Amino acid sequence: MDNLTIALDAMSGDFGPRVVVPATIQALNCYPNLSIFLVGDPAEISLFLSKENVKLVSQYQQKGRLILTESTTVIANDMKPAYAIRHSQGSSMRIALELVKDNKAQACVSAGNTGALMGLSKLLLHSLTGIDRPALVATIPALNNQSTVVLDLGANAECDSDMLVQFAIMGEILAKTVLKIETPRVALLNIGEEDIKGLDKIRAAASILKSNDQINYIGYLEGNELLTGKTDVLVCDGFVGNVTLKTVEGLVKIFMSSFKLSLGNNSLLMKLLSKWLQRKFSKNFGYLEPGRYNGACLLGLRSIVIKSHGSANQKSFFAAIEQAILAIQTNIPEKIAMSLSSALPKSE
Repeated sequence: MDNLTIALDAMSGDFGPRVVVPATIQALNCYPNLSIFLVGDPAEISLFLSKENVKLVSQYQQKGRLILTESTTVIANDMKPAYAIRHSQGSSMRIALELVKDNKAQACVSAGNTGALMGLSKLLLHSLTGIDRPALVATIPALNNQSTVVLDLGANAECDSDMLVQFAIMGEILAKTVLKIETPRVALLNIGEEDIKGLDKIRAAASILKSNDQINYIGYLEGNELLTGKTDVLVCDGFVGNVTLKTVEGLVKIFMSSFKLSLGNNSLLMKLLSKWLQRKFSKNFGYLEPGRYNGACLLGLRSIVIKSHGSANQKSFFAAIEQAILAIQTNIPEKIAMSLSSALPKSE
């Protein structure tokens, strides 16, 4: 694809322009065919732009690759989604999504209120035919250089069996498209591997997936197997998915940050050995660092929306921008739309 255009909700997340602006400049530096709408308070955005390479920023603006778009309000993280949607006019999140709706941008990235982003995305951009509600999906690194598509990660706290089946189908299409897996293995996250385990909705979804010849359904997977690479697609409701992902991310952060050799003395030899071991650990397990795979796609929409962690730093938000670029380049919504008609169960 020759040109890429992304709208960024610059006021979103815990840090707003403090993180979004430097990540924007980094993305423009790395992708010469990329243009970005920065949506937010122009005065605040300009304050952080002034801390970047002023000459470079000016060049990007003159060439139309960096476009400041004014918003008047911000949707707070603690707003209830229904209230946020009703009062979303003029907000940075809504304007960024409207740029996608009006075909001025190909994707939107926001670190804002998940419920509001979900609701506004569905309202403005609409779901694909056959999809009840979009799901947040991310590709998580696993052992042996494998990856696992996991959904839903928080967009839908409650799901019925039909929604879980829809998630499985969309996840399988994503695994084929992005991970290039010819026949992805699909599993349901459950509290045990036996058929009798789990909630009624999970067992009902399993029954439907078993009868679908187009899905390579392999059964249930337990939470302790998330990073093992035993499946290519792992499906669950948004409540379970969000708790599971954040638990894993928290453990990885603690494990990596606390990996320091404590040998009881401060000799030069011990310090050098400690640094060598830390580098070795980072090389072997650094791929698990959460910031490297930040950016969950709202799968099931007719357009591309990427949800970043609210606490994302520059590196993590840049990763979310790259997720948007990948989704544009692989044309995810169109591929899912083309595959859904044949993959979804036929109604009686």
